[in-house]
Amino acid sequence: MSTITPDDKITIAFSVTDRGATSAWYQKHLGFNEIFAVDEAGWTELSTNTPGVTIGLGDAESIDRASTTPVFGVADFDSARAALEKQGVKFDGDTIEVEGMVKVATFFDPDGNALMIAQDLS
Repeated sequence: MSTITPDDKITIAFSVTDRGATSAWYQKHLGFNEIFAVDEAGWTELSTNTPGVTIGLGDAESIDRASTTPVFGVADFDSARAALEKQGVKFDGDTIEVEGMVKVATFFDPDGNALMIAQDLS
């Protein structure tokens, strides 16, 4: 059974040093629209021109290199994480939950590239 289904949303997440300016850049240059910004979580999300695909912008003090992390939306976070762990997928620490908003965890592909799973709790 696959833990990620075609009906789920995909968010491409970028670490940025100025979410406001970066959000404005995506809106001006790519025609994306800001869906929401949550300063307490250091997160802004924009719709793209591709249905089901959004761009997420996360606060970072500095950017050492490209830091794109695909975020795969799941309907049942705990089951998805358990299924991946059972298959030997390595996670980067504990699950992070922003109450009433989102539950996320980072995991890695065989080359060490970071990916995330997330459940929308809103």
